[in-house]
Amino acid sequence: MNGMIFVLGLLIIVIVFVIIVIGIYNGLVALRNRVKNSWSQIDVQLKRRHDLIPNLVETAKGFMKHENETFVAVTEARSKAMNAGNSGSVKDIGAAEADLSGSLAKLLLTVENYPELKANQNFLALQEELTSTENKIAFSRQAYNDDVMMLNNKVEMFPSSIIAGMFNFEKADFFEIEDKAEKLAPKVSFN
Repeated sequence: MNGMIFVLGLLIIVIVFVIIVIGIYNGLVALRNRVKNSWSQIDVQLKRRHDLIPNLVETAKGFMKHENETFVAVTEARSKAMNAGNSGSVKDIGAAEADLSGSLAKLLLTVENYPELKANQNFLALQEELTSTENKIAFSRQAYNDDVMMLNNKVEMFPSSIIAGMFNFEKADFFEIEDKAEKLAPKVSFN
């Protein structure tokens, strides 16, 4: 009778252990999928941004005949940002997008010298779309980094770190801006 109670107790402990392991594993899978989904949301907004830029540049070109260097810089930065997505590296994409943001800021600062462009309805509509997209990118980056933090915490914290190690769950990279100058908000005024 005592042997049967011991076996039953051991069986209950094993079942509880298995349920805990399954719960931790499923939690890690859910967090990994949230990170992937968050990255997809950033990717959607970056694609939208990349699609808006040629229209903005073409509209501005009609008014800004002497700003070819600025247009080339924006076009090259856009191309690099689009190609950075092929690497799959969050750091590479972040660096390329930071360069693109800098080029766009320079373009928008140059617009100051062209009052007729600032009054153009097409340009204003494109600028508003770009501003809206930039806000969506910022929100998506924040959501992504929040999800990365939750996943990384689970991967590093006990006891989930044991399960994460057994099933090869890895920490994800945060979407960060490496260049300190890029962290400063550009000063753009359309007055």
